[in-house]
Amino acid sequence: MASRTEHDIAQDKKLDQLLKTQDDIWRVFRVMSEFVEGFQTFSRLGPCITVFGSARTKPGTRYYDMTVEVAKEFVKNGYGIISGGGPGIMEAANKGAKEAGGVSVGINIDLPFEQSANPYIDKDKLITFRHFYVRKVMFVKYAQAFVVMPGGFGTLDELFESVTLVQTRKVNKFPIILMGKEYWSGLFDWVKNRMLTEGNISEIDLQLFSMTDDPKTAAQTVADFYKGTEHAPNF
Repeated sequence: MASRTEHDIAQDKKLDQLLKTQDDIWRVFRVMSEFVEGFQTFSRLGPCITVFGSARTKPGTRYYDMTVEVAKEFVKNGYGIISGGGPGIMEAANKGAKEAGGVSVGINIDLPFEQSANPYIDKDKLITFRHFYVRKVMFVKYAQAFVVMPGGFGTLDELFESVTLVQTRKVNKFPIILMGKEYWSGLFDWVKNRMLTEGNISEIDLQLFSMTDDPKTAAQTVADFYKGTEHAPNF
């Protein structure tokens, strides 16, 4: 059997590169299709509040129950509720919306360990995305405020990305409310005593978010922010 020449090896490398390029091009179309589906579905929602928090929070616990109540308060004020579509805090948010008779939206994500959608989402308002960055766009674009409940790395990611977008004026300013003072106060103290002290943020940046334990206060914060203005997508 004849040995492969340098020319053969070079041709194989070119073919491999071409296949990789074609795969990247098709990935672009898959991402585009997710954006189109999301925009078509969520552009008809009306004003909504996005709620973030841990998927591990169990029913009957303090923050689960707090989330149910804050969702109900926002529904009373005419808002729908958007969650990440899964269990825990996400489920509690959709449950509160459903029990209060409001719009209940789930923006789910396809994960290796199979995050299943919770049963409190309106059937015509559930989308499961493959790409996190498409999902994040939908969270930000169609929410009039973010309510951030206790959570883990994913919740922190969503919190700080939203703060950064508002800080850099890449999106319209909107309320970002941390619920669970006991949980978040240590992080806030670090932001103030370390980041601010060392000059990595400005004093005014501390006003980009607020903290409360009271669902009524959270709802009133958003009502006051939008008093006399019309709701619209954030970009």
